[in-house]
Amino acid sequence: MSAAPKNTLAGSEIVLGPTNYGKSTVRLVKVIRGPDRHDVRDLTVDVTFAGDFALAYVQGDNSAMLATDTMRNTVYALAPEHLVASIEEFGLILVNHFLSVAPAANRVEVRLVEYPWSRIEVGGVPHAHSFTRSSGEHVAVVSGTRETQEVTAGIDNLLILKTTNSGWENFLHDQYTTLPDADDRILATMLTATWSYAATTNVDFDQLWRGVHDCILTTFTDHYSPSVQHTLYRMGKAVLEAYPAVRKIHFTLPNKHHLVFNLAPFGLENNNEIFHVTTDPYGVIEGTVERRS
Repeated sequence: MSAAPKNTLAGSEIVLGPTNYGKSTVRLVKVIRGPDRHDVRDLTVDVTFAGDFALAYVQGDNSAMLATDTMRNTVYALAPEHLVASIEEFGLILVNHFLSVAPAANRVEVRLVEYPWSRIEVGGVPHAHSFTRSSGEHVAVVSGTRETQEVTAGIDNLLILKTTNSGWENFLHDQYTTLPDADDRILATMLTATWSYAATTNVDFDQLWRGVHDCILTTFTDHYSPSVQHTLYRMGKAVLEAYPAVRKIHFTLPNKHHLVFNLAPFGLENNNEIFHVTTDPYGVIEGTVERRS
């Protein structure tokens, strides 16, 4: 009689489907102590393994399993030497290390989020070791097998707003439409953008991230926006035209609605100056801009 496959018990019609496991929300802060000033790296790291781990699930055999506690320890242990440049490069080092120590893992994914800290200015001079938290996290997802690697980067939780040069008009109306057309409105969104790179070697990830970040913000400002959809496309197009290393870019742009408040009951006129900010419900606009295949 042949042995039962790893993903089931002998005589059972029930089999194990796809699985993964890992360590989530490893919080890491590194202080780089230079002679004249300090720098801060503030990260959250998630590690995920996929591979031949069926024996642990089906038979309780843990011999192929690297403990998630070890995954956490590894992030801290490699940070002193290897968290010196971009989070993408640190992610590649983590992926390669985990694949080297866990033979049953056939794919490792590391997601990193870096939180920006800006120097506090005292008398117009940036302080050497005091900081304030900024917005717009730098996100990277590095995944790899023993043959290939992939890197995606992104921006998360970047709140942007412009007070004019935006509208929403000539849209489809039906019997339930109450929203009036507007040719001068506030456009605000909590931007999330994710893009993928064509290569993972000989790439200055930090320089590219800063360039894409600045390109998105510049494009947000430089045109009349008839819709969030149109601005999404223009931002993506600008990034792909400026940066050949970027293969495609995806945006999630939830509307942060700013509604003109009715001051008429108080005998006052509202000249597009006083707004009521709503939190929900809200519109969500998503889209991917990519190169023609």
